Amino acid sequence: MVPLRKLKPLTPEFLESIGFYWHTDSDRTPYICDEAVVVNENEAEAYYEAANTLYAMFVEAGEYVVENDLFHEIGIPFNLVDAVKKSWENDVHWHIYGRFDLAGGVGGVPIRLLEFNADTPTALFETAIVQWALLKANDLNEAGQFNNVYEAVCDNFRRLIVLEGDIAEFETHYRGWKILFSSVRGNIEDENTTRLLQKMADDAGFHTKFAYVDEVEFSDEEGIFFENERYEYWFKLIPWEAIAVEESDLARILTKIMENQKAIILNPAYTLMFQSKAMMKILWDLFPGHPLLPETSFEPLGRKQVQKPFFGREGGSVKILDAKGDVLEAAADLYGDQPSIYQEYVELPKDSEGRSYQAGVFFAYEGCGLGYRRGGAILDNMSKFVGHIIE
Repeated sequence: MVPLRKLKPLTPEFLESIGFYWHTDSDRTPYICDEAVVVNENEAEAYYEAANTLYAMFVEAGEYVVENDLFHEIGIPFNLVDAVKKSWENDVHWHIYGRFDLAGGVGGVPIRLLEFNADTPTALFETAIVQWALLKANDLNEAGQFNNVYEAVCDNFRRLIVLEGDIAEFETHYRGWKILFSSVRGNIEDENTTRLLQKMADDAGFHTKFAYVDEVEFSDEEGIFFENERYEYWFKLIPWEAIAVEESDLARILTKIMENQKAIILNPAYTLMFQSKAMMKILWDLFPGHPLLPETSFEPLGRKQVQKPFFGREGGSVKILDAKGDVLEAAADLYGDQPSIYQEYVELPKDSEGRSYQAGVFFAYEGCGLGYRRGGAILDNMSKFVGHIIE
């Protein structure tokens, strides 16, 4: 049973004052819950250790994919294979942040990996800022969380310069590097999440600007420009798979820019490997029976299982199947043209009202923050965000 603590909610006016405008779902119910999941120190530590262990496993799986040329098997679009390879080969293509989706971890239920949102994960603003503000508004110890997302991401921006070195050496090596941050026009959640990341980079010590992606100029030979200024780094809150399918010319140009060493794109193209749910099959092949992993296959498992598209988001096209393959639950079919994995069904922890909870643990060089999504058997874009408190 998931333990909860009732809280006084944050008002829409307050949330908008800090730039959080997506506080109300389409059915007019609050997206941010007025409760917090209660976890203890040992549970918080277990989430931290799980994220660190899983990231090391993904790195090993990534190397296996590259060495064995398994890009097609995990669904990497052909026009991004070279970009994935190029970014994988050189540490300067640094992974800034991602989010592991996990079952269990509370009430004595073991932690199991569901998937890794490695490229453009949602809920950064909620985890880093909103749940902290929720504790503060309730006169609780805002430090009483597993939540150092803001500081961890700031430090990881500094690692763009020092890499595996001491981040204290950043000032020594820093030479006025610039990062341009971009999102698509007209999506306030993406824009303000991108601007939050921009603020983190500012605090890390970079010179930054924001531009909508349609304002940015790209040149194979010269690099990435905005307002006639060239940028060494470009952060885009645009999924790599969307660039491959919808902006094939841009995919080609970005690959050339990387080959010509004119700019570094964040998150790197290799995060598309981690983002592919087919990597869950690779992980199971490499680490069969690992306690953090559910069994995963490209073929039906013959028992209760979950069918997921390789690059689906927010539960789209996810199905829960019985042993015969009959559908028990299904989300909206948004990605039906994609290949699928079949993953062992893992029960999500529930509260006293039968609502399911999925943990999201952010990773920026190490595990750095915990938050929860609450909903039904399949968590979709109507699921709620629930903060946590360590007691």
